[in-house]
Amino acid sequence: MTSAWLLPEHIADVLPSQARRIEELRRRVLDSARTYGYELVMPPLVEHIESLLSGTGRELDLRTFKLVDQSSGRTLGVRADTTPQVARIDAHLLNRQGVTRLCYCGPVLHARPAGVQASREPLQFGAEIYGHSGLEADLEIQDLALDCLHAAGVQGLVLDLADSRIVEALLQDLSLDAARRGLIFDALASKDAATLALLTEDCPDEVRLGLRALISLYGNADVLDAAERALPPLPPIAAALADLRRLADHAAIAHPQVRVGFDLADLAGHSYYSGARFAVYAAACSDSLVRGGRYDAVGAVFGRNRPAVGFSTDLKQLPLSCEASPHAVVRAPWREDAGLRAVVRQLRARGETVVCVLPGHEQELQEFECDREIAAAGDRWVVRAL
Repeated sequence: MTSAWLLPEHIADVLPSQARRIEELRRRVLDSARTYGYELVMPPLVEHIESLLSGTGRELDLRTFKLVDQSSGRTLGVRADTTPQVARIDAHLLNRQGVTRLCYCGPVLHARPAGVQASREPLQFGAEIYGHSGLEADLEIQDLALDCLHAAGVQGLVLDLADSRIVEALLQDLSLDAARRGLIFDALASKDAATLALLTEDCPDEVRLGLRALISLYGNADVLDAAERALPPLPPIAAALADLRRLADHAAIAHPQVRVGFDLADLAGHSYYSGARFAVYAAACSDSLVRGGRYDAVGAVFGRNRPAVGFSTDLKQLPLSCEASPHAVVRAPWREDAGLRAVVRQLRARGETVVCVLPGHEQELQEFECDREIAAAGDRWVVRAL
């Protein structure tokens, strides 16, 4: 018999210690975005399904929970990704002509988990910049993503760069159905040379050899030089390699503590991105912490095909890669004493955490590691170290 208290698979309660860390991270990353001039938006958790999935791929459709609105009888969807909603806000509600910088932070729900250990209810934070097609927007969003991770206290960052234009340029003159294209992308992503050879055996030599070369084009900055030698000199490929070089050079100067690498066969979200893209990893986590890049077509279905670039991360996963920062807590006795209550109020007004110990529960503060206490000193109350 199934327990009534058993939660669905990949759904979990967030307990006090982790919840406190997640909330601290939420405040830090939102403050980081604000320092760059990003405006906070709060899209709804549910929308009509035809609006929510406008322009998105089949993958997002399969990850979206669907339900019937009891008021209208129409099908609603619970968002699985906030980016399409923010694109709708930019296109229809704000409708600005110049550059727009937006950020968001809220839960999303996945019908299918993204990985074996992944939650189906991530807390998604992201930032997006609309209206600028130049690489300056890519550089800014990359800087913001790294600064947010630095603010969160994540150490040992690795920035991994790629560009969707390279594969698209190799395949642009071929008449391939969607299924075969998908299989080629899967073979590239898994670096399966044998399957890739079978799938491309009837392709022109330039395409076949170029795709095969992508499998080995990963590593440090030498990858870009190797790519220039191995790939055909098509203008989109040349532009992509030049942009990747500039993104890497900028990161090396602006974030010297971050290691930069390349994987030109990384095609995660290939139907979504339109240019340079990046993922950020940390030494303590095998999965990417952040994914982002350029997706200029994201607003096309809403009638405004504006340049767009952004990133997102799951704040529930970040604590796994962050060093836990000590949280100073003051312990206070429970008394109806005006002097004591005044000291408690003063400390709390300064942002300190003060836990009053209820009578008979003096040993029940395991959640908080108190480093000070309020104690009587004659006719005064003072704060002293423990």
